[in-house]
Amino acid sequence: MYDRILVPVDGSDTSNHGLQEALRLAKRLGARLRLLHVVDPQLVYIDFGGMVNVSDYVESIRAAGRDVLAEALKIAEAEGVPTDAELREKNGGTVADLVLAEAKKWEAGMIVMGTHGRRGIRHLVMGSDAMGVVRDATIPVVMVRDPAAR
Repeated sequence: MYDRILVPVDGSDTSNHGLQEALRLAKRLGARLRLLHVVDPQLVYIDFGGMVNVSDYVESIRAAGRDVLAEALKIAEAEGVPTDAELREKNGGTVADLVLAEAKKWEAGMIVMGTHGRRGIRHLVMGSDAMGVVRDATIPVVMVRDPAAR
């Protein structure tokens, strides 16, 4: 049942804590991982008055996403866990929507992800991709809080 674990990664310490927990679970369960990094090119489509080449910037965030995935793949391979990686672009919707769509498409049995554990006004202002995943997931979601995020 839990032979496929989806792990959203963004290169942050919080995300890396989620990856470490996913690796521990995968070893115990004999599961394979799929790493997912979401790029949002819409963040750069604002008017810079022609001073910035937007297509170069979008490509640079894609390249940064590929770097995040390569680093996470290296960590998983060092642990001996079968792992692959996907880079997805957000074009409308939310990051949570993309995570859930990838989980369904790949037939993941579980999602493991880091969370900042924001509460109160910080949560209301900043939102939470992790909470969106938990709220709408039809499979188990393991949320791993970064101990430093207090």
